[in-house]
Amino acid sequence: MNEPGGPRPVYEAGTEWLRGDGDAADVVMSSRARLARNLAGFPFVSRATREQRQRVLDLCRSRLLAGGFGGPGAQVMWVDLAESPTIERTLLVERHLMSQQHSRGKQSSGSGGAEEPRGLAVALPDERLSVMVNEEDHLRLQCIRSGLALEAVWAEIDALDDSLEQGLEYAYSPRWGYLTGCPTNVGSGARFSVMLHLPALRMIGNIEKVKRAAADMSLAVRGFYGEGSDAAGDFYQISNQTTLGKPEQVLLDNLQREILPKVIEYERMARKTLIDKRRLQLEDQVCRAVGLLGAARLLTTEESMQLLSQLRLGVVTGIISDVEPKVVNQLMLLAQPAHLQRVIGREMDQEHRRAARAELIRSRLSRDGNGRVPKG
Repeated sequence: MNEPGGPRPVYEAGTEWLRGDGDAADVVMSSRARLARNLAGFPFVSRATREQRQRVLDLCRSRLLAGGFGGPGAQVMWVDLAESPTIERTLLVERHLMSQQHSRGKQSSGSGGAEEPRGLAVALPDERLSVMVNEEDHLRLQCIRSGLALEAVWAEIDALDDSLEQGLEYAYSPRWGYLTGCPTNVGSGARFSVMLHLPALRMIGNIEKVKRAAADMSLAVRGFYGEGSDAAGDFYQISNQTTLGKPEQVLLDNLQREILPKVIEYERMARKTLIDKRRLQLEDQVCRAVGLLGAARLLTTEESMQLLSQLRLGVVTGIISDVEPKVVNQLMLLAQPAHLQRVIGREMDQEHRRAARAELIRSRLSRDGNGRVPKG
């Protein structure tokens, strides 16, 4: 999976973006900046031959392992995805370090497969930085942090971009900017996104209004794993859709200063409405979730995500007093199929995973908190 003797991530540990702290962390789970880049002199991934994609992979791998990736003290994990088993690739998707498309090796045309030459570089130990090689573009740079931190992730990804460009020549047009495999990314190649937890807006029936408002502002609203995924547990990714003609700072400011404060305010107002006017109903949902998580013997991934979402709502609203947000966040990760199998230590079919998931969540909540509801 990585270089002989090289670093490996601690899969049972939470990644940096799941720490549960940072600005507006009660609503904003994480902030991400991503840059799409291609190498000059090579066709885009979807048009390149296998030999050309292998050459791109070799060039990018050498540059990423040359040093400076992740800052002082960081180690680089390099993953050759063509040689990685499915469960290892799924682990990386679950940790939001790469896309499902990159895991499968499928091109936008539908061609390709698991043996396609492609790779992933991850800065350890906190996994803030990762770079996909030969996804839709030759390079997809990503920085992700906990809470509302778009300025910070942009500064870090911009620095990484400058560092890589010292050894790689990017495809760039004076007229169009950075050239990318998808027209919507042409220009700056930048995409900013946040993962929002919006259970109260769903409970009062206003989540569709948020989706429509986002679409009217040319924003994409996606599920827990981004494009093509569902909003498991009331988690939604909101990001800019186009980059052409818009400088990075304009995209960032539009999202962080104009749009997100309103969505955060709406969710907090919805939570206050539930506490002030429907507290018994809110407590009932939260306590039912706590009860099921503490007693269930079988849980699917979807069930656990929804119940943990309700538990997290109880924690951030003060209904639940003895569970920390980071504990809930980590359980959301460990409940995913590949992580669950890694923690248990063996591969399991779906039925055995349901039993193991329920047992894992019961034991962790018993150890780290019992979901106590304050009196009064």
